[in-house]
Amino acid sequence: MTTIDEFKSDTPFVSWFRQSAPYIHAFRGCTFVIAFDGAAVASSEFPSLIHDIALLNSLDIRTVLVHGARPQIETRLAERGATLEYINGLRITNDEALICVKEAAGSVRVEIEALLSMGVANSPMSGARIRVASGNFVAAKPVGVRGGIDYCHTGEVRRIDADGIRQRLDDDAIVLLSPLGYSPTGEIFNLTTNEIATAAAIALKADKLLFLTEAEGIYDLGQQLLRELSIEAAQQLLTRHQSSELELQYLRHAIHACQQGVKRTHLIDRSVDGGLLQELFTRDGIGTLITAGIYEKIRLATIDDVGGIFELIEPLENEGVLVRRSREQLELEIGNFTVAERDGTIIGCAALYPFKSDRIGELACLAIHPTYRNTGRGDELLATLEKHAKQSGIDRLFILTTHTSQWFQERGYEPATLESLPMEKQVLYNYQRKSKAFIKTL
Repeated sequence: MTTIDEFKSDTPFVSWFRQSAPYIHAFRGCTFVIAFDGAAVASSEFPSLIHDIALLNSLDIRTVLVHGARPQIETRLAERGATLEYINGLRITNDEALICVKEAAGSVRVEIEALLSMGVANSPMSGARIRVASGNFVAAKPVGVRGGIDYCHTGEVRRIDADGIRQRLDDDAIVLLSPLGYSPTGEIFNLTTNEIATAAAIALKADKLLFLTEAEGIYDLGQQLLRELSIEAAQQLLTRHQSSELELQYLRHAIHACQQGVKRTHLIDRSVDGGLLQELFTRDGIGTLITAGIYEKIRLATIDDVGGIFELIEPLENEGVLVRRSREQLELEIGNFTVAERDGTIIGCAALYPFKSDRIGELACLAIHPTYRNTGRGDELLATLEKHAKQSGIDRLFILTTHTSQWFQERGYEPATLESLPMEKQVLYNYQRKSKAFIKTL
């Protein structure tokens, strides 16, 4: 039996839930397009993924799923003693291959619908009715003959029926798109999952396009997973060709989607159990984010930032690292603050108090969220405030500290006496804290 003490000790859950709450609120009513290959469908973890997707639906997230069926197609071709031929990176879908494509896509679609019919397993939503809508939402055209090669029933997306999809989403249904497209003359074409997903996200003006990838991820030259990329940085990676062809394919689609108005595209390793939820409901996620907007920035604080700053500095005040400030004092002094913001959350702050008659300023209240310490954020904030100080005619900056003297000394701040500070500051000096003074000439 679970005891009260066990609940009290479960602080990781409480912390995670509090961190996820802003995202739950922000995503309500948003449109997500989620793409995964047939290998994901064939894996033993697929039921868990489908339950996670059902959970998104329960949070009023408008969800479009785009599934692949490549392994399932290859299995059916092998049973017939045939193969899917590729030339110049394009597959040739002959009459026999098209039969296998239709069989595999239909089988996968039915399996997904069956799993979604279970609702969210082992939860109060178990057995809840989740509607799934599929149909001829994708109009296609043939690839045709290229370089003397007839690609037969291989096609390209011509148009997405965005209005039809929105109608189903308005009815609280999950829309399911298979890797097939249809022509006005009734022909069926074999399409790629990623192309459909990208086209659907663009047509729907989706808030997010999420690829559950078969690749391990996008890494830098030091083999560190790249957490976020601007469009420009992602394009530079394409020119370097340092990733696998599969990873580059995902990257090309992600860049195209963002260029065409999709706010954010995520590349998530589908082999990570719960990876979709971790990417969406934690601040840093587990995959690679490609965005046309600014994901993290340093800016001047506004009155709306008071709550975030207060939450950031309060633990340091309790430890005696920072001088205690009331919320009212923060509101009065907010014009002196600069903040580091990451995805709408304040992860760092610092304040600059000028004494212009002495051409000197005080740097105060420099704080970084524990998760982002030792990542260079403190240096970025410090450099920003030093630049602001110089631009406003300040020649020197001083700090008063009890815990971080070494950190500031390593950045050019030298020990100073109380008498070297402005008289206004000397009068307010707290002799109980016995803070040490340091000055830097800018």
